[in-house]
Amino acid sequence: MARIFTHHPPISCFTKLGFDLSSSHRHLRRLHFRPTFITLSPTQSPCKNWIRRFVAMDSSGTDSAKELHVSLDSTTEEEYATQSKLLKEFINIPSIDKAWIVNSDSGPQAMFALSQANLLANKRKKFMLSGHISKESNQSVNFHWAPFPIEMTGASAFIPSPSGLKLLVIRNPENESPTKFEIWNSSQLEKEFHIPQKVHGSVYVDGWFEGISWNSDETRVAYVAEEPSRPKPTFDHLGYYKKGNSLDKDIGSWKGEGDWEEEWGEAYAGKRQPALFVIDVDSGEVEPIKGIPRSISVGQVVWSPNSNGSAQYLVFAGWLGDKRKLGIKYCYNRPCAIYAIKFIADEPKDDANGFPIHNLTKSISSGFCPRFSKDGKFLVFVSAKTAVDSGAHWATESLHRIDWPSDGKLPESTNIIDVIEVVNCPNDGCFPGLYVTGLLSDPWLSDGHSLMLSTYWRSCRAILSVNLLSGEVSRASPDDSDYSWSALALDGDNIVAVSSSPVSVPEIKYGKKVVDSAGKHSWQWSNVQYPIRCSEKVISELSSLQFKILKVPISDDSESLTEGAKNPIEAIYVSSSKSKEIGKCDPLIAVLHGGPHSISPCSFSRNMAYLSSIGYSQLIVNYRGSLGYGEDALQSLPGKIGSQDVNDVLTAVDHAIKMGLADPSKITVLGGSHGGFLTTHLIGQAPDKFVAAAARNPVCNLASMVGITDIPDWCFVEAYGDQTHYTEAPSPEDLSRFHQMSPISHISKVKTPTLFLLGTQDLRVPISNGFQYVRALKEKGVEVKVLVFPNDNHPLDRPQTDFESFLNIAVWFNKYCKL
Repeated sequence: MARIFTHHPPISCFTKLGFDLSSSHRHLRRLHFRPTFITLSPTQSPCKNWIRRFVAMDSSGTDSAKELHVSLDSTTEEEYATQSKLLKEFINIPSIDKAWIVNSDSGPQAMFALSQANLLANKRKKFMLSGHISKESNQSVNFHWAPFPIEMTGASAFIPSPSGLKLLVIRNPENESPTKFEIWNSSQLEKEFHIPQKVHGSVYVDGWFEGISWNSDETRVAYVAEEPSRPKPTFDHLGYYKKGNSLDKDIGSWKGEGDWEEEWGEAYAGKRQPALFVIDVDSGEVEPIKGIPRSISVGQVVWSPNSNGSAQYLVFAGWLGDKRKLGIKYCYNRPCAIYAIKFIADEPKDDANGFPIHNLTKSISSGFCPRFSKDGKFLVFVSAKTAVDSGAHWATESLHRIDWPSDGKLPESTNIIDVIEVVNCPNDGCFPGLYVTGLLSDPWLSDGHSLMLSTYWRSCRAILSVNLLSGEVSRASPDDSDYSWSALALDGDNIVAVSSSPVSVPEIKYGKKVVDSAGKHSWQWSNVQYPIRCSEKVISELSSLQFKILKVPISDDSESLTEGAKNPIEAIYVSSSKSKEIGKCDPLIAVLHGGPHSISPCSFSRNMAYLSSIGYSQLIVNYRGSLGYGEDALQSLPGKIGSQDVNDVLTAVDHAIKMGLADPSKITVLGGSHGGFLTTHLIGQAPDKFVAAAARNPVCNLASMVGITDIPDWCFVEAYGDQTHYTEAPSPEDLSRFHQMSPISHISKVKTPTLFLLGTQDLRVPISNGFQYVRALKEKGVEVKVLVFPNDNHPLDRPQTDFESFLNIAVWFNKYCKL
């Protein structure tokens, strides 16, 4: 029997069965349909079930046939009620998103941007918390916090100026209204500008194309926004084409759709081309930067130094999209470069061509995150050239510098100096290579050539100090810490950071720089008293948990493997610290990250902490192909998905069983995206291993996915091991290989009850991929349950979706683990 989770009956159910909804549609929408589980046979129509329930309702909306609870008994209802209360406690924990340190007359001030789930509004509530940093005579540091945080209602971004005297607040519209720019001083709103849609659309605040940068004298801000809408054809009431594409609103005319344009895939549906603009913060005048071809999507803009009367440039990353724009979200393998274009404020605005654009990184296939050193002598950038050249969507990165000309005259070709090269096979305990998600806006120490950054380091995240002149890399976060650390901002040579683990919520840390007798620097870390508190229930639950990192020897020792691919993998084991009877273990969840070239670090997750608190141990597996272990291990996976990664997970689970950490009769598996690919592979390849499974937007059939995903190249790279096979027209041989490497090829062996969580707006793994697998399981009588979220895309991370997903995962696993 199959179980389907439903919210509202699809209107198509009524129309297909002959109902005339012209008069009853509003009545339907007024009815109060509660979330209901319907038990169906594999051949029973869900539409007929809805019609049967609809007819049974009287005009008041009550269910006279009492079928609403046909399969949701009082015990299950009580479990949902109990679990939702506990989950809400965890969901309420805020995130520390960003921080800035600004100098004032009274000393350094810290500003923290935080966010918290607002379930009722189905959004994240943003707020700001500020505090004065005082350095005591005994070398201790105290943060004196403001009494209350300030909610930044409607704010899309807020960026302090370099001096800290001004704050820019940007408010993007949710419709065709203008974008609002606000300039605040320490006491009041100074200026407010409304930028209409005919100038540009919403400002990009996506963390990728996003770039909002004050110039040094704080008179202008450069930023990336959606270009204005392109003209659409207009027709009059007779259908005649109107010349000139008039913008006048004429009740007797209508607009066509015009030419379709490529978008950047997942998370960018409906977003227009990112373009570069500069606003004068005194007058509000906005200048579109001319001279950049539309084939380049711009992002991450910064200003070049402005000294000695030399020309000033806008320096930015640019992605080519002149052919097809393949999905860019989570995909560092898209070719990009660092560009520069001259900016002169008084240049006549009627120059249609603008200044020439300079490609500063012609000799390398990837360049992004440009940053100028404080003295303006260096331009530093990150490169994902290994990802671009291999086709893997993320891979080990490198760091480079360019010596910036003091006279502002850019040469025809630039000399790119390697600072950190790609690490292939790291020695145990040594730097495993660079894996950053971005750089701080001001990452520099006072010496002018030391840069601070955060990167994945095996199963953790660490803070590093990088000497640009020598290339020396040293670890600033504690060497012996299994927690994950991220730098938020610099207070001179000191670091404000956030640290967390699977069993401890994020905490603010302050690292004070110290120099030993040999001149070597390090950081002494102290806790910062943080005014945001968790509930007593959460504190109590987390205090009873523990974790450790397991090193798991791989089972595949093939001679064809590179040395780095032969090293043990790691798995994070989270469990209760309460004593148990000898031989008894809590149920285990094998947790699998997506990608596959991603990582599950030792950091706090509200959802996973919630699952731990209700009695589950977790085995969080970083299989070969994950970030943080060197390029050899990462590149060992492409061409072997569905086999090497599956074997790594099974090896880790068996290792936990042998260590007495897991009961083989109570093991479940949970994963999303490629983690869902592994989840559905595992229940097919090891059908007796798992008592229950949950898959979030899983890849189930590469053959059907390749023609409709925003990243068809991913299918070829992961199936063949390189990108030379990629084509928009897969051959029968390609499709056969895709099918053989997909979970659906093992569908006949599956018997594990499985929960599916699917987003209708997913462009990465379109919902049809999951539905095909679900229907195949139903056809053979496997118990499944499906939750579909109509307005969610790949991450399923909107607050209500996230909440409902993990509530149902908990209840589903409890059912089969007998909790």
